[in-house]
Amino acid sequence: MHALEHNFETMVRFFILLIEFAGIAVIVISMIRGFIGFVRKDEHTRIELAQGIMLGLEFKIGSEVLRSVIVTTWSELGTLAAIILLRSLLTLLLHWEIGEEEKREKEKMEKAKVVEAPAE
Repeated sequence: MHALEHNFETMVRFFILLIEFAGIAVIVISMIRGFIGFVRKDEHTRIELAQGIMLGLEFKIGSEVLRSVIVTTWSELGTLAAIILLRSLLTLLLHWEIGEEEKREKEKMEKAKVVEAPAE
């Protein structure tokens, strides 16, 4: 029975690392793309960067949820809950920021259309 628990914990830790790596990779790739967009002065860079960070954070939250399977003490569980809460709040903040940025871009496009419209 002890060997089965050990194998299960090892498997869970492997998948946690895999998911953590995926989250880190998404965030790093998003940062690189964001930097390139910044240099090129792309208008959509902020939204794309925020979406990439948000996706990376969701992977990280998923790994923390999986980590909850192997937590053994209450203090570890409290720490885990705090990490999940913090990452969830960051995700919500980014979601709000994306919405606000999309509204600004939409207003900007509507103003541009009004300026470009020929006078009759």
